[in-house]
Amino acid sequence: MLNLTYEYKIIPTDAQRQTFDRWLEICRKVYNYALQERKDWANSRKCHLNSCSIKQEYIIPVDTPRPTFYTQCKSLAEAKKTIPELKEPHTHVLQQVLRQLEAAFVAMWERGHGFPRFKKRMRSFVFPQLNLETVRKFKGNWEVNLPKLGWVKMRLSRLIPEGFEVKQIRIVKRASGYYAMLSVAMDVDVPQVSPSGHGIGIDLGLEHFLATSDGQLMDRPRFFMDGQCKLKSLQRQLSSKKKGSRKFRQLSHRIARHHEYISNSRKDFHFKIAHQLCDTAGMIFAEELNLKAMSAGMLCKHTLDAGFGQFLSILGHVCFKRGVYFAKVNANGTSQTCPRCQTHTGKKLLSERVHKCSECGYETNRDIAAAQVVLQRGDTAVGHIAVNFGEGK
Repeated sequence: MLNLTYEYKIIPTDAQRQTFDRWLEICRKVYNYALQERKDWANSRKCHLNSCSIKQEYIIPVDTPRPTFYTQCKSLAEAKKTIPELKEPHTHVLQQVLRQLEAAFVAMWERGHGFPRFKKRMRSFVFPQLNLETVRKFKGNWEVNLPKLGWVKMRLSRLIPEGFEVKQIRIVKRASGYYAMLSVAMDVDVPQVSPSGHGIGIDLGLEHFLATSDGQLMDRPRFFMDGQCKLKSLQRQLSSKKKGSRKFRQLSHRIARHHEYISNSRKDFHFKIAHQLCDTAGMIFAEELNLKAMSAGMLCKHTLDAGFGQFLSILGHVCFKRGVYFAKVNANGTSQTCPRCQTHTGKKLLSERVHKCSECGYETNRDIAAAQVVLQRGDTAVGHIAVNFGEGK
């Protein structure tokens, strides 16, 4: 099964826009109420029978089962009889909100994520089941059919591939408007890309965004740092406005639009670099980085501005679509190994930007040498003969 997601901007009417906002608020209330129900049940089981708190304690009967997705869906159906507001959104939309909460708890139990937090706002909701006709062209305009909402005008920036079927639609609210994320699927088996062709190792860093084993260095655009001056000016103006006033809302919207512009610029750069790498290689190898530790260090702002995690995710996606083999290798010691003689050169200071081996005399840029070591490890992992750099120099 091949699943893809296509993003399109939708142009709802004023009535449809108000409906979107009401549904998002109802989804937020359902999520927070269900989370509070689970939190109360967990707190009532925390204390021991002989050491209850002196101030207060959560009292829930012992035989009360733990709230789950299925029990809360049943409670939601019962609540609709007394709360007419819950009847307005589509039933599956609210059930997907409860499924999202269940996924947050599963991530906490299995992957070590933190306890789910209450939401100040919801930014999206999902239609998991759709009508028979989903997208059509009516009077020269493309429209998407949403359950209980009808046809909504949409900008079809690219056609949906033939043979794919729209499975679900997620409506996302951003500062620049509303977007429809169409998940399309086709029942085909996609073969795994085999490692072949010219290989490239890449090394990510802050001095240069990317260095390749072929000797190419790409400068790092400072997306957030370049836009920080404008953000400071807007936020300084916002601090002097009365909260909730018209000027306050206008400035808040301008700040959100600028943040979205920075995010879009970064993503566009990552896609262009990914396609540029795929144009020249049949295999691409990258380091298995500890992104969580990098984002908590002294250079956390610059690391997050570069967006290494997003770039690696985009690179893997682009390689899959273009038939390029992509894999990650162990990152330990890539900057401390000579790519020519494999000698351990020891730790280098951040100010040392040149790799010079004392054994074989191989000298090159530090980041390029690390990328060459990454390529050698990748070739070894896939069973190819590792390239020996610096021969004849």
